[in-house]
Amino acid sequence: MARKKLIAANWKMYKNPQQTHEFFRHFLPLVADHNRDEIVVCPPFVDLHAAVEAAKASNVAIGGQNLHWEKEGAYTGEVSSSMLLAVGCTHVIIGHSERRQYFGETDDIVNLKLKAALEAGLTPIVCVGEVLEEREAGLTEDVLRRQCLRAFHAISGKKAGKLVVAYEPVWAIGTGKTATPQMAAESHSLIRGEATKAFGEQFANNLRILYGGSVKAENAKALMTEEEIDGALVGGASLDGKSFAAIVKY
Repeated sequence: MARKKLIAANWKMYKNPQQTHEFFRHFLPLVADHNRDEIVVCPPFVDLHAAVEAAKASNVAIGGQNLHWEKEGAYTGEVSSSMLLAVGCTHVIIGHSERRQYFGETDDIVNLKLKAALEAGLTPIVCVGEVLEEREAGLTEDVLRRQCLRAFHAISGKKAGKLVVAYEPVWAIGTGKTATPQMAAESHSLIRGEATKAFGEQFANNLRILYGGSVKAENAKALMTEEEIDGALVGGASLDGKSFAAIVKY
């Protein structure tokens, strides 16, 4: 059975609640009849309520950009899985390269967050990917294997059911550079191999692996038609409703 593609928008630190409502007002009519793919928008925490309200009764799901692994506690500035669920989220991004780069997230922290998201019933989009120096040094495979091994540690195939992985070559994020469809497909194949080791072949065959890294309307079709690419995690190009709709409808 073909894997249903997932197209996810990561708004990063952009838009306020009013701008969020405005986005959905323009975006929803453009994708109203689109059911070929799953569509998810992940706005900043302060916009989640506005996004859930705006997307109500539509074919668009809402996700968080991060979560803490504890259910509650003295963790200033953090949000838990139950808080995301309470506001109406169904998805959450985990281990984005910017979280790793600027906020010190390690592979082990990603593992804790993944366990918390799965336990809560959220669909986690776990990000993995190499930086430019690692790719130029021929270390891409080693980096991806390590990140997957640590992220998937001590999680059973039964528990991992909703897992989604996003491959994001860090050198392609916001730079305008994109991995060629072939380069992306090779990395996706390696990630699927690691999932096979961790969870079994049947699970790995059904696992959706997204591509993230300067995805835009112009390159979406070439990427999405690769057999190993099961959708996209879209950054800057998802901030404009028309642009994101063009990617969704590639």
